[in-house]
Amino acid sequence: MTVIGLIRHGVTDWNVQLRAQGHTDIPLNEAGRQQAGLLAGRIGAEAWDAVYSSDLGRAFETARTATAALGLEVLVDERLREVFLGEIEGTTEEERVNRWGADWRQRELGEEPRDEAADRGLQAIRDIADKHPNQRVLIVSHGGLIGCTLKKMVPEAEFAGFLGNTSVTLVRRNENGGWACDLYNCTTHLESKQEREEA
Repeated sequence: MTVIGLIRHGVTDWNVQLRAQGHTDIPLNEAGRQQAGLLAGRIGAEAWDAVYSSDLGRAFETARTATAALGLEVLVDERLREVFLGEIEGTTEEERVNRWGADWRQRELGEEPRDEAADRGLQAIRDIADKHPNQRVLIVSHGGLIGCTLKKMVPEAEFAGFLGNTSVTLVRRNENGGWACDLYNCTTHLESKQEREEA
């Protein structure tokens, strides 16, 4: 059984400002680096066999920081990039409404269709799983891509809400090649020690 750990990158300034990022290569901010460090405490205590990342800096830095203790090379796959958002990259919702009107979502602004993004995400994950049968593999990617890919991977599951920065989602490939989700959007590593003790 192959287990895939899907991780969203740490937070960036554009995340905080609610700006669409897409393929724009925005780095982690200081809080994002701290999140990656906290994630490292979790990942370093677990057994993983390989690590893959999007080629965008915010994902690659998260992957490198979070898995440093494992001593594994971070392998890059461009198919794990975020959904391309065309003309809206770098803009906030307010700016989009001001520029294109309240119906901006109905306009052709060069965005990658979510279904096509999900197809490339799922193909990348399948190919990675094929290379690592019966192993545990981490993939660091982006909220939009992970979200739409999960809906295609496990269509019967309910995935509510936005994926948190550095959240961990675990999926496993079963014998017939299908997928099941065992953990979704887990960010317990970001909770303080006191919060964990009080829970």
